[in-house]
Amino acid sequence: MGKSVVKEKSFAFAMRSVKLYQYLTEEKKEYVLSKQVLKSGTAIGALVREAEQAESKADFIHKFAIALKEAHETEYWLELLHQSSYMNDRSFQSISSDLTELLKLITSIVKKAKENRAMES
Repeated sequence: MGKSVVKEKSFAFAMRSVKLYQYLTEEKKEYVLSKQVLKSGTAIGALVREAEQAESKADFIHKFAIALKEAHETEYWLELLHQSSYMNDRSFQSISSDLTELLKLITSIVKKAKENRAMES
C-alpha cells in the first residue's frame, strides 16, 4: 500500500496545530481560541485515520465530510486568531496555506467518493 498524501498532510497539520497551541498558551497567554484551534486542527487527521477503517463507502464519505467541516472550523479559528493579533501575518499565511491545501485534498476526496458511489447505484 502506497503513502497517503492526505494522511501525511493532515498529520503534519495536526502537529502544527499542537505547536501553535503551545506557542499561544505559553507566549501569548491565550487559552480559549487556542484550545479551539487545537481541537479542530487535530480532529482533521483523526477523522482521516478513521476513514481508513470505514465500515462502508457511506461511512468513508461521512468521515471525510466531517474532516472537511473540521478543516473549515479550523480556518475560522485561525482567522480569528490572526484578526485579533495573536498571530502575525507570516505565521497566519504559512499555516493557512497548509490548511488550504488540505481543504482542496479533502474536498476532492469527498467529491470523487460521492461520484463513484452514484455511478455504482
